[in-house]
Amino acid sequence: MSKALVIIDVQAGILPANGAKRPAVRQRFDEVRGRIFDLVGEARRQGAPIVFVQHAGEPGHRLETGTPGWEICDDLGRTADDIVVSKTACDSFYETDLQSVLSERGISHLVVAGLMTQYCVDTTCRRAVSLGYDVTLVADAHTTADTETFTVEQIVEHHNGLLDGFDAGTALIKLKPANEAFAAA
Repeated sequence: MSKALVIIDVQAGILPANGAKRPAVRQRFDEVRGRIFDLVGEARRQGAPIVFVQHAGEPGHRLETGTPGWEICDDLGRTADDIVVSKTACDSFYETDLQSVLSERGISHLVVAGLMTQYCVDTTCRRAVSLGYDVTLVADAHTTADTETFTVEQIVEHHNGLLDGFDAGTALIKLKPANEAFAAA
């Protein structure tokens, strides 16, 4: 089973420092970036392709293409050899070349991390399984912001619980912490 690391929307403008009402939101974002950096290193050691999915926002969007907010965070260990897939919707497969990138490399298992938990991470994981990919969702390497109703901690816990064991046919989502994400199934 060939694995690829898929990192979704870890961009400079996704959770701006002044956009978090609680310091815990920004602290979690910093911690998640550190875990993603470690995942990138482990993926490299194992020879797994690394795919950065980058949201391309419309003019005025916080992730507007070409603006500083659109840039992939520079503390993730990205190199010129890594793959960047541009997207415009929550689903990283929707009208992108992600599936062909994975297919060309014989990838059947995705290790997923990134932002925002309830939008792009959730949607991409579910879509991947429906396309036949096994998914390891890195339980402690995805995050979001608080909403009016839920804290980031509640959202992450809720989605980890919902997605663990989600399946379609023989494809399945399993949750693992970052330090076990590339361990044998």
